[in-house]
Parts: sequence; C-alpha cells; structure tokens
Amino acid sequence: VPPVPRLSTASMSVVEHVREMASAGLHSNVRLLSGLLLTMSGNNPELFSPSQKYQLLVYHADSLFHDKEYRNAVSKYTMALQQKKALSKTSKVRPSTGNAASTPQSQCLPSEIEVKYKMAECYTMLKQDKDAIAILDGIPSRQRTPKINMMLANLYKKAGQERSSVTSYKEVLRQCPLALDAILGLLSLSVKGAEVASMTINVIQSIPNLDWLSVWIKAYAFVHTGDNTRAINTICSLEKKSLLRDNVDLLGSLADLYFRAGDNKNSILKFEQAQMLDPYLIKGMDVYGYLLAREGRLEDVENLGCRLFNISDQHAEPWVVSGCHSFYSKRYSRALYLGAKAIQLNSNSVQALLLKGAALRNMGRVQEAIIHFREAIRLAPCRLDCYEGLIECYLASNSIREAMVMANNVYKTLGANAQTLTLLATVCLEDPVTQEKAKTLLDKALTQRPDYIKAVVKKAELLSREQKYEDGIALLRNALANQSDCVLHRILGDFLVAVNEYQEAMDQYSIALSLDPNDQKSLEGMQKMEKEESPTDATQEEDVDDMEGSGEEGDLEGSDSEAAQWADQEQWFGMQ
Repeated sequence: VPPVPRLSTASMSVVEHVREMASAGLHSNVRLLSGLLLTMSGNNPELFSPSQKYQLLVYHADSLFHDKEYRNAVSKYTMALQQKKALSKTSKVRPSTGNAASTPQSQCLPSEIEVKYKMAECYTMLKQDKDAIAILDGIPSRQRTPKINMMLANLYKKAGQERSSVTSYKEVLRQCPLALDAILGLLSLSVKGAEVASMTINVIQSIPNLDWLSVWIKAYAFVHTGDNTRAINTICSLEKKSLLRDNVDLLGSLADLYFRAGDNKNSILKFEQAQMLDPYLIKGMDVYGYLLAREGRLEDVENLGCRLFNISDQHAEPWVVSGCHSFYSKRYSRALYLGAKAIQLNSNSVQALLLKGAALRNMGRVQEAIIHFREAIRLAPCRLDCYEGLIECYLASNSIREAMVMANNVYKTLGANAQTLTLLATVCLEDPVTQEKAKTLLDKALTQRPDYIKAVVKKAELLSREQKYEDGIALLRNALANQSDCVLHRILGDFLVAVNEYQEAMDQYSIALSLDPNDQKSLEGMQKMEKEESPTDATQEEDVDDMEGSGEEGDLEGSDSEAAQWADQEQWFGMQ
C-alpha cells in the first residue's frame, strides 16, 4: 500500500503544523503553540482566517481536555463553536477565493459534531449531566453517531428519562448490532429479551461462531428481571461451552448472581477464579471485599484493597474495599469517608452507597442512611441487600409499619424465595402480634433452602425466645452439617450453655473464633464460661474484665476520634 502523500514541512502553514502535532498526540506541544498563536490572533485579528481560528481553538481545547482541565476546555470549545457559526455565515455571504492554502484547511476542519461530543464529555466529568444532555440534544438525530447515541442513552437513563434512553440504545443497536453494553442497557430498562434478540438476529445468522449470543441475551434478561436461579443456570451453560470457558466477565456475573441469591460460598469461589484469570480485575471486587469482610477475613480484605489501589485509585472499588475493612473494624467515620470518596468517583456504585448508608446507620444518622439505601434501590431494584439496609434503618428508628410495608413490597416484587421470606419474617419478629406469622415464613424459607444462614439465625432467635433449646440445637447442627459459619457456631454454643453442655459449648465458641477472631460475642461467651468454671476467682476476674472492657471501648472511641477528620470531609463527598 503506497504511503499517504503529505505536505512537505516547508509548504505547511503554522495551523497545519498544529494539526499534525495534534494527530501525533503531542498534546503538551499543541497546548503551548496554540496558546501563543491565539494570543497573536487576539492582538491582530487579520493574522489568521476564521477557519484557522476555529481550528486553533479546537486543538487548544483538545489539549486542555487531555490535561483534564474540563471547565477551561468547555470555554474554548464554546468559543470554537461561535467561531464556526461566524465562519458558516461568511461562507454563505461570499464565495471561496480559491486560495490554495485555504482549500486543504477547509477540507480538514474539525467536525462540529465531534466538538459537541467533547463538550458533553467535559460536562459529564464536571457532573453537569443536564448540560451534557442539552448539548447532545442539539445535534439533529440523523447526524448522531453511535457514540453520541450511547452517551445520550446513558445520560437519559441516569436522569430517569427511560423512554428516551430506550430510543437511543435502540439507535446504537441499529447502527452497531453487536454493541453488547447497549443490549445490557435495554435489558436494564425492562425491554423484553426477545425484542432485544430480534435486533441482533441478522448478524448472529450471518457470522459463524456467534450462536452463543442469543443465549447470552437470554441470561442477562433473567439477571435484570431478578430471576437469579435461571440466570445462574443459563450463564453456567454458556460458561461450560469450550469457546467461552474461563471468560472473566461471565465468571464475574456468576459471582455476583450467587451473591444476590445469598450463596456467599460459591460467590467467593467464582470471584477467586476470575481474579486468578485476570490479576488486574477491578469490576466486582467491591462485592468480593465485602464478602471477605463479612467472614471476618480482614487481613485478606486489607491485602485486596492494597492490590486494587496499585491497579487504579480512580475507580470506586478500591475505596469500597478499604471502607469495608474500616467498617468491620468498627471505624465507622473512616468507612463513611471512604464510601463517600467512592461515590464521588462513581455515583452509580451500589456497593459504595450501601457502605456509606451502613456507616451512617451505625453512627446513629438513620435519616441520612435511608437516603443512601433508597438511592441504592433505585439503581439496583433487584438486589435484596439494598432493601435489607433500608428495612434495618426503619427498625432502628422503630418505624415497624414502614418496615412491614417495604418487606411486603419486596416479597411481592421479587417473589417468594428463601431470602424474601426471611426478610419479611425478620420484620414480623419485631412485633409480638406477628410472631406466629414469622415462624410460618421461616419454616417455608428453610423448606426451600435448609442451609440459608439468615433463615437459620432468625429461626434460632425465635426458638431461643420460646426456650426450645433442644430444637434449636438440632436446627443448628443440621445447618452446620455441610457448611461452617462463625455466627452459627456461636449461637450453637449459646444453646449448649443453656442445656448445660459446657464443654461442647466451649468447642463451638473456639470454632467460631477460629473463623472470625474479631467476633466479640463468641469471645464474651467463652469468657463467661471460664468465669463460671473458676467461681473462686470470679470477683477478681470481674474487675479485670471491667478494666479490659473500658480499655477496649476506649480503643474503639479512639479509632473513631482519630478518624474524625474523615467525618469532617464527608460533607464534600455527599450525595449530589
């Protein structure tokens, strides 16, 4: 292929030199030279033609965009568009002079549509989404490129303009039928999987080895309708196919689905597989860090956070993981700051909203927490943990009626599965009038999933109230037959103490602490038993325990007062 002919540097104008450097990616050089040339043009308006001024303004704005000076870039792009408008008027008034120097320039003028797209990018970086929508809306539909429609679709979706968002996503698919993120966008807006698949059917049939795409669309249609079981089965069938085996995105989706279904063990397993395949993986690592923190594996959480920060500190995930470490270390002020920082980086991060909401709730700022959980529900209406956080806030503020309404809505919306049954039972347990209903709901949940930990814990709580310790012991032993969980071992220890099985109770507390060394309740149960075993030293040990208790409390308070600076900064990163 013969090389594209270029003008010799001797015959190139200074504006053409700027354009050459811009296309070569020499942004810092473009910024310096175009800045000087624009000053010259300001001092002598006749020095450059209107088209040359337009080019200089665009190239200068592009270099500012590259340096992340978005507000300054918007200013220069606006001036460029004004110059282009003036240029269009003058070109209509007088015909071209036929000047040889102006001909290549007129052919190489930067696209006005591309300038508007860059302005919209600046506005999104400045979190001025309304301005971004306004500038893109001004481009006639026929002139919108796929990337403009994609940006518009995402902006409309974020603004709650669902119909406009669907139209824009469909336009992307009309132009690019393999735009998978646009497909996910449509599915998230409740467009039927069959309708979306029909938009890709021609390309699937015409290209070999794309038969998996219709199954992929079906899988993610299940994801977005909250049908976790069928989504898991469909993605597993895809993942088993030799051509898609060990795909990191599919493994990440499976991990997330297992998490949503309350199967934390398989979720962690899939996250670990994905991480081994791609050591630079960031997506989904916030959920993985949260699961590790819940299991008491704080050292692993800390290591994960450090690794993610080394990959990128411009994503929400490392901040969320670090926040989970702080939260489960009872450093709520620091967790609050880290959650807020994550939201600043990605306002759509559900895990960041949940972290910040939980920190606010534990700090007694329940009304603020409620705002964050509601926003999480808006972004992820099929995620049960968002509703759980909100209901916990209602219960913390004794708003049992609101909690009951929300739990019933979740039960009706997401269907009668072990998780929704348990959530509704949790609220029923708070009201003496609905204790029997709670018992029925929990029995239904455990019939569906005998190993569902949250249901086992709530049923054990109910049996403890009724002092049916033997039944509780049988329930817990059955649940622990195929899994090991700190909370279940600790509750079994409590029940064994109630029936005077002290030695085995001590064993259960030891197992619980081996799983989570920071589990305070297991430690208290063990210390209480040790006191009872040596009553002669009881008084002396009580004094020591009092001292330890006060010291420990002081440490916790100290850690939060240490982190008071994070709380002070929290207002900078609040919800917009």
